[in-house]
Amino acid sequence: MVSTLNCLDGTHTFVGGSSSPRPRGLRVCMLAYAFYESDTRILQYATALAERGDIVDVIALRRSSNQPEFETLNGVNVHRIQERTVNEKGLFSYVSRIMRFALRSARLLRSKHIEYSYDIIHVHNVPDFLVFSAVYPKWKGARIILDIHDLLPEFYASKFTISHRSLRFKALVFAERCSAAFSNHVIVANHLWRHRLVSRSSRPDKCSVVRNRPDLNIFVESPTKKCKPNKKFQLTYPGSLNWHQGLDVAIRAFASIANRIPEAEFHIYGEGPAKPSLIQLAKNLGMEGRVIFHDFLPSREIARVMAETDLAIEPKRATSAFGNEALSTKILEFMSLGVPVIASKTTIHAYYYDDSIIQYYENDDESQLAAQILRLTNDARLRCSLVENARRYAQENSWDARKSEYLQLVDSLIAPTSKVALVL
Repeated sequence: MVSTLNCLDGTHTFVGGSSSPRPRGLRVCMLAYAFYESDTRILQYATALAERGDIVDVIALRRSSNQPEFETLNGVNVHRIQERTVNEKGLFSYVSRIMRFALRSARLLRSKHIEYSYDIIHVHNVPDFLVFSAVYPKWKGARIILDIHDLLPEFYASKFTISHRSLRFKALVFAERCSAAFSNHVIVANHLWRHRLVSRSSRPDKCSVVRNRPDLNIFVESPTKKCKPNKKFQLTYPGSLNWHQGLDVAIRAFASIANRIPEAEFHIYGEGPAKPSLIQLAKNLGMEGRVIFHDFLPSREIARVMAETDLAIEPKRATSAFGNEALSTKILEFMSLGVPVIASKTTIHAYYYDDSIIQYYENDDESQLAAQILRLTNDARLRCSLVENARRYAQENSWDARKSEYLQLVDSLIAPTSKVALVL
């Protein structure tokens, strides 16, 4: 029997036996060098599997010693095996921490797989080579999914200023190719990166696109936002603080027009290596008290902050090779919350969103961004138009509307006579 699932991300064709029943309740492990409670993508996968009756373990990082090493969240068993502070100063410190995590993960996966066999090990990059922590379960028959949130060579090149012609970059491409070959299936976060991956490291039939999508159980529009008297006009950026995110452009743009919108504040939530320099930049520009930095918040808490926002800023650097192709998750989440978005017109943003749902500026031009901030701050009608158009798009592309595609993909890897292919 052949069944076809048409979707914006392509056409998944599932080829199976005559009945193609869903496999029994599966045992799945999510492995990620990440903080589970703040990674929406991993949360969505794990929760969707647990809700339908699968047993799901997560192996992840611990943010501080105050967090428990093990707890069950919404039916998902979370093992936090290593503490991490996001303060790496160079490639060596970054990789050494990852290697410790990979070795600890390999030991835990082996013991867990001996205790009860996993059907699926779903490994999230970065790094790609984390999939090799699952060598024992794979040897014993588990199916391995590699989920590429970010293309590793381009990500490291941006983070550590590595030339694309360097031996280190080529070594990372080799690691990507080996990791994809080791895996049974590869999921990629957007179409541009799938094209890149297929061209250098894998086969078209082995790669699917699963975009980052908002969870409407978390990202729900606030009914009270517009009813608060004497409310400050709040601009918000939530996310990682790296150079390719372009926060320096956004801070300079806001500072240049801050005296023309005295009721406005720019709130930045997150952490990353660029945070100290961004705080210093705001101070140098006299923006203390107007550009306000906050620590990381878990998904449900940051969703409440985002819902109270008047204008979202997504300033990803278009002149960064990585930033130009890294698709922001927060854009769709803000759309779901009824918040208008100003974004850099990167190649990947323009691929998915037209200017009826996002107010764009181009070429990392801080004067253009400043003009768009002023325009939307002063034009409530334009903000409402963007919100209405974006809301429809977000509803059609929410996780609830599309999660069945991921679940069918997982089942197809387990069904003994089935396979999955993606046709774009």
